[in-house]
Amino acid sequence: MDSLCCVQRAKPQQEEMLSFLCRVPLLKTLPQELHPRLAASAQTVEFESGGEVIKQGDPGDEFFIIKSGEAIVYVDGKEQGRLKAGQYFGENALLRNQPRNATITAATKIEAIKIMRDKFRQLNLQENLQFGQRKAVGGGDGADVEVKPPSLKTPNERRLMEEALQGNKHIIEVIKLDANQINDIIEMAWKEEFEEGTTVIQEGDQTANYFYIVQKGSFSVTREESGESAEHLEAKARIVGEISAGGSFGELALLYSEPRAATVTAKETSIVWVIDRKNFKAILQRSAEARFQANKKYLDKMPILDSLQPEEKIAVAKALAEVFFSKGDIVFRQNDVGDMFYILIDGQLDLIVDDKQAGLLTGTAEEPHIFGELACLNNTPRAATIRVASESAKALALDRGSFEMLLGPLKELNARGASGASKLGEIKPTPEPRRTEIGQIHRNDLVVVGLLGCGGFGAVELVEHQATQLTYALKTLSKGYIVKAGMQKSVVSEKNVQIMCDSSFIIKLYETYNAPQHLYLLLELALGGELYATYNRKGWHGKIFHAKFYSAGVVLAFKHLHDRKIVFRDLKPENILMNGEGHVKLTDMGLAKVVIGQTFTTCGTPDYFAPEVIQSSGHGLAVDWWTLGILIYELLSGHPPFEASTPMQTYHKVQKGIRSVPFNSNCRGSVQSLITGLCDQTPAMRLPMKVGGVDNIMKHEWYSDFDWNAMENLTMEPPYKPSVKNPKDLSNFHARKEDKPRDIKYVDDGSGWDKDFATST
Repeated sequence: MDSLCCVQRAKPQQEEMLSFLCRVPLLKTLPQELHPRLAASAQTVEFESGGEVIKQGDPGDEFFIIKSGEAIVYVDGKEQGRLKAGQYFGENALLRNQPRNATITAATKIEAIKIMRDKFRQLNLQENLQFGQRKAVGGGDGADVEVKPPSLKTPNERRLMEEALQGNKHIIEVIKLDANQINDIIEMAWKEEFEEGTTVIQEGDQTANYFYIVQKGSFSVTREESGESAEHLEAKARIVGEISAGGSFGELALLYSEPRAATVTAKETSIVWVIDRKNFKAILQRSAEARFQANKKYLDKMPILDSLQPEEKIAVAKALAEVFFSKGDIVFRQNDVGDMFYILIDGQLDLIVDDKQAGLLTGTAEEPHIFGELACLNNTPRAATIRVASESAKALALDRGSFEMLLGPLKELNARGASGASKLGEIKPTPEPRRTEIGQIHRNDLVVVGLLGCGGFGAVELVEHQATQLTYALKTLSKGYIVKAGMQKSVVSEKNVQIMCDSSFIIKLYETYNAPQHLYLLLELALGGELYATYNRKGWHGKIFHAKFYSAGVVLAFKHLHDRKIVFRDLKPENILMNGEGHVKLTDMGLAKVVIGQTFTTCGTPDYFAPEVIQSSGHGLAVDWWTLGILIYELLSGHPPFEASTPMQTYHKVQKGIRSVPFNSNCRGSVQSLITGLCDQTPAMRLPMKVGGVDNIMKHEWYSDFDWNAMENLTMEPPYKPSVKNPKDLSNFHARKEDKPRDIKYVDDGSGWDKDFATST
């Protein structure tokens, strides 16, 4: 909403207007022929010094570019920076109605260009915009990182590091270290000296592996003006700061490998303490190791597992999942065929045989009660009904399928005996890829038609099989990039996971190829476009049936994945495609992984990070249900619930929890309970992780009028049918050749990490 001191003026010449408008990344993606229409939609306004241009929390429908003057940006009443001529704010208002995330006040008299959303949409300009994707981050755990031996430390040096760690609000508020962990971090740090003028961190550097604590000297911090948006001011406007003795920097590198956001240079000869990500995360994981050892003690009390070796029991202990129950819950029923055993560690359960009370099972951490263990052997019908008698109960559980994926059938282990060769680490056969109707496809028979998308790894292109004219998507991965990022295992996992999937709601894999510099995945083609861009162009945020339809497709995709113990880990609208009929297709298995129990790599897209991912405390299938809650919120409101200017601010909001998030009118009512149920801080308390599983979502009140059978059978009419003229129609994708990343030259190290990647030549 404009200030009262705003005065309308006549439109300037279109050439002058365009020179300003074309500086905005969102707007300069418009085709050249539409630029005059863009300029015609703009008007010039003025604000007197001290006037409020926009107010945080107010709905917004205007976008501004400053022609002259200076503005102050406030977030939560605190000044965050200043905007000058050529800089802009409020671009999201052109696309959707969402609250302003900052207050902008005129520091001097301002002349600005303004565009209204109604006018922008009236000219249909949003249909021609291109939208950059939010990038996922990976743990970088496989990268080759230099780790030096710990340096000796005096009591004063230990005290300085302890105070620096406790004084770094990002570490304390986001990662939540305890005293023992802080002591362990100090113990493994090493000392380095930097001469005056040395650049310790370079903005944009892809290899971020270290965190620094300054013992002596000082460092300057600079950040280039790579963008001018007030809504991302902290990340993009130039900032100059200084870090002196007792300060610290580079903390994001402790979580994952991400390009550095600023340059840090020694102003004088300085001494720092260095902490690497690998050791830091190992310290965070020690609490999980203690939990696994405690679980093993429970397993030691199960005679049926006596044939397992100690390392095999630890593997099973790591796979145990927490399960929470409420009074009256039925754990299982008499005569049901079961595949799950339980270790009751808190609560009481009624034992019911032939509808009569037959006993009471009590479990504590000190005296656990194990039941249902025959399910490890075979599909034995349950001998009794187990019902929760206490107000709540907690158990550890494992299904036979997970057990057998780890170690094989228990009958074989019992026959082998405790002294036999361990089953851990055996490579299980990889299934064949899903063949097309023409059978095997060779890479030389494919011709590139056009570009579908670009990423840091390479590109995805539409290709045509010459003999049949059938079309596919070919994903190219740079081997040099893979090795530099330490992603060798992840890429092989992507292929194996993709092969395991055969769902109408997941993009299928047909072939994989291996060339000297690249790896390739030949995938099912979905020409309807990407949900993220389509939502923004069409202005669908807040449309109830749209949100139900697309989120339901994700539910069915996740159900398929989780049945195979696959955690997806990178849900977002950018990774949801539509086929020509408008049906949902989940894509990009780059971060997907088969997980029995928990895994510890910090990866995903920051807006969708679950608390256990940030904490590196171990995560499993429950992390996907958190991301589903975030997706539903975003589809209805237009932005993710924990959105902030920097990743660390986002993570701090995540740690506060979903109940601290203001829900707008589109997200209230029954959908609010669904979102909060999916985004519970405790993974085991998320709706599908409780008794009832995925049915807890499908039977939720918000979906009460939704036909799940029709959705699953693909007979439900999608809310939107994309325009796809032919099998080579690229019109729903807007990738540009200039956005294709440069390859990183690959030199074969002889390790053979890629030798089994190809399914065809």
